[in-house]
Amino acid sequence: MKTLRIRTFTLLCFFFVLLVPWIFYLTAHFMETQTFRITEDRPLDAHLQGQLTGIIHLIETGAGKWQDANWQNQLHKELQQTKMDVTIRTASDQVIYRSNPERRAALSSTEQFSVIDDGRLLGRVVIYLPKPPNAVLMISMLAGFLLAFLIVGMEMRRFLLKPLERMSFAARQIAAGNWDAELPRSHITEISAVRDGFEVMVKGLQTAFQKQAELEEERRFVIGAVAHDLRTPLFALRGYLDGLERGIAQSPEKIAKYVTVCKEKSTQLDRLVEDLFTFTKMEYLETELNKKTVDFKLILQKSMDSLSPLARQKHISISNHAADGCFISGDMHLLERAISNLLDNAVRHTPPNGEIVVQCDAENDQVKLTIRDTGPGFSAEELQRVFEPLYRGEASRNRSTGGSGLGLAISQRIIRRHGGELTAGNHAEGGAMLTGCIPATLNFKHGKLLHKEVGILPKGALKQLTDS
Repeated sequence: MKTLRIRTFTLLCFFFVLLVPWIFYLTAHFMETQTFRITEDRPLDAHLQGQLTGIIHLIETGAGKWQDANWQNQLHKELQQTKMDVTIRTASDQVIYRSNPERRAALSSTEQFSVIDDGRLLGRVVIYLPKPPNAVLMISMLAGFLLAFLIVGMEMRRFLLKPLERMSFAARQIAAGNWDAELPRSHITEISAVRDGFEVMVKGLQTAFQKQAELEEERRFVIGAVAHDLRTPLFALRGYLDGLERGIAQSPEKIAKYVTVCKEKSTQLDRLVEDLFTFTKMEYLETELNKKTVDFKLILQKSMDSLSPLARQKHISISNHAADGCFISGDMHLLERAISNLLDNAVRHTPPNGEIVVQCDAENDQVKLTIRDTGPGFSAEELQRVFEPLYRGEASRNRSTGGSGLGLAISQRIIRRHGGELTAGNHAEGGAMLTGCIPATLNFKHGKLLHKEVGILPKGALKQLTDS
């Protein structure tokens, strides 16, 4: 849509206000004189012509009395009745009589003639005629002004005031919560720019409002989920402790069983609290990473060693296919926590006698990690929400198969803090597959070691890499 600058619109309105009265004036002048020439003398009406003829006759017949006071008084009376003025000069251009010294020829039309007697020039006469009435012309100009102001006022209302009024009304609707309120468009550039800026602001407010609503909903969900996860083990822990206190478990075997269950529930509580603390620290606290150049293969091995007892209980084999030279700059403790969460998730969802395959390679200045299991894989809904905090696929939130619901979320945030990304999917042959990538610190090219980032290598690592 083409727009006008407000100063251009103002100049056009000013030009229009000046143009319309002039058009009306020319129209009225043409209708009266049948010509557009403004300077042309208009024909005198019959009454004025008769008065002019009488004055000329009086002056010509009284040529010998021009300097006579009585004659001059008579001429003055005639001039007052006809509203004319006269200037009489001699042949040598000396003023003999002037009825009105203030009269200016430029302000009225004149009639000039010479008085000659027997071939001798007696004098020159200038008669100042009264201005013809211009009522029609004045009325036409006034009508033009009024019409011009009316049209300009209507256009200013349409181009300036109406869009501003509609924008004010739309602002009140948006303030009342109606985000679909339509913002008016305008042909004025400045108003259009304000409208565009207002629209951007409204979209930003709408996005912020929606985000706030989502955060509020997430907060309620987190509070409910944490309360549920805390209540279940606490309720069981309290029940078994009450049983021990009242002496329900009388045999050593039952006492040992009760104590074992209490330890399991306390371990669950400890892990949940630790996961919540880690998630809060990664999500909301800008903690500085303790970055060092570390061997990612070593981190994988440590994480697999910590999960080996749980995997052996389910007869699950974990195979490590990590390549050498996968060095990254990062916080070793947090990275180990992230990999442990990923492996723990794989162990929990892999059926007995299953297999977990861990691969790690350095590709295109990145260290790529893949963890694949032989479990049921992710459903379509789980793929969309797998990294949401406290989300677990099973509706019952049974801890026999599910963790705290924070493990994958924590892992993704840790990897993102290291400049990488973690995604979830399903392998073509079945089972879930988690894929992560982190920028590499060192890379090999044509057999030479290239430093991409200054870091501290583990003791003996540089020598091993160079020798290889």
